[in-house]
Amino acid sequence: MTSRQTLPPSPGTAEDGPESPGEDLAALLERLLALPRSGTQKDLAREAGISYPTLNAWMNRTRGTSRIPPEKLRAMVEVFRRWGVKTTPKEFFEAVGRPVPGPSRDEREARLLKLYRQLPEARQRALIKDAEAMLQVSRIT
Repeated sequence: MTSRQTLPPSPGTAEDGPESPGEDLAALLERLLALPRSGTQKDLAREAGISYPTLNAWMNRTRGTSRIPPEKLRAMVEVFRRWGVKTTPKEFFEAVGRPVPGPSRDEREARLLKLYRQLPEARQRALIKDAEAMLQVSRIT
């Protein structure tokens, strides 16, 4: 886990949107949870489908955030949006040092699955390895 510190906001950034450059996940969550319309850590954990001890460990920086599943990051974004808090998936993915994955469309997934099923078993295994390698590289860059 890389340790990133929260940078002080630069003048005029309030107009640019909700993002604060350089925030790690703990700082982002702390800022969003402090807003009047937000709930508590326990509310966020429950509504996002994350265990409270896990969320609390992220908040206290005692558990790494680089391997949080994209679904959990998106779930937290959705909870904040339901609460009326302006935030984006980009903010959350940047806070854990990862690029935002592209949207998953049912059509694309169905096409990929159809192609996969037509491949011989050895090629299916190779495709899985390639996809895992691409994912690993995207987490690094």
